[in-house]
Amino acid sequence: MLTLKAFAKINLGLHVLRKREDGFHDLETVFLKVGWHDELTFSSSNSIEMTCSNRDLRIDDGNLCIQAARALALAAGCAKGVQIHLDKTLPFGAGLGGGSSDAALTLQACKSLWRVDSELGPLAAHLGSDVPFFLGDSIAFGEGRGEVLSAMSEPTALRDAHLLIVVPDVAVSTMDAYSNIRPRLGAVDMNELVTTGSLDDWRRELVNHFEESVFSAFPQVAALKAAVYKRGAAYASMSGSGSAVFGLFESADQAKQSVSAILKEHPTYQGWTGPALL
Repeated sequence: MLTLKAFAKINLGLHVLRKREDGFHDLETVFLKVGWHDELTFSSSNSIEMTCSNRDLRIDDGNLCIQAARALALAAGCAKGVQIHLDKTLPFGAGLGGGSSDAALTLQACKSLWRVDSELGPLAAHLGSDVPFFLGDSIAFGEGRGEVLSAMSEPTALRDAHLLIVVPDVAVSTMDAYSNIRPRLGAVDMNELVTTGSLDDWRRELVNHFEESVFSAFPQVAALKAAVYKRGAAYASMSGSGSAVFGLFESADQAKQSVSAILKEHPTYQGWTGPALL
């Protein structure tokens, strides 16, 4: 039996560059794993089965964990099964990659349990654009539709920073977010800016292209970002296509006080705080 953590991610910046002929969009982004996580337990079984602590999450053929286990079994020619239990903590539909992280962890756990030697990268990319990131390092530069990854150095600006994440009670459909996006080239070298810039530099120059359309459709997400800045964040942004908003603070106490104040004002929101780096 294996019990493992599936960490969330945030996007420190995100440029949607162009729509491709295959219907996907080319983008560039910086992925960062954060401490907020789901917990999954994997046990040997004769079939692929799954349970979940959250009854609102679908456990059927559309679930990415089940798809991941079946994809690996097929690729490896393996007739073994697995019993998966997901203790679901991460909000879904928030731009934090919880489903993708759960799927990546399922691939890794099943590979270990079944003792197979299949390459996980192609399987991960087929499951979803964010899934390959969760197989690797805690920070990476993503291109293509997000599955083409390059190693990055640890950003100087994050070494003493503390992170706040708040998820409002709205779910943003990724499909809707892309349908309303205005693709355009990024104005800065995102990789260089994130690696060497200060949080002040990020605030001036780092952007998430999804904010324009999502803030228009969901004013409460725009208001949440403004509230995070009002509480003293050095940098704040929406993650992915939303609706989660994160802020980076100079002290842990400041981040904790901020998330407490926001959740007190909005009791239906969800929040987390911790170090910016794992």
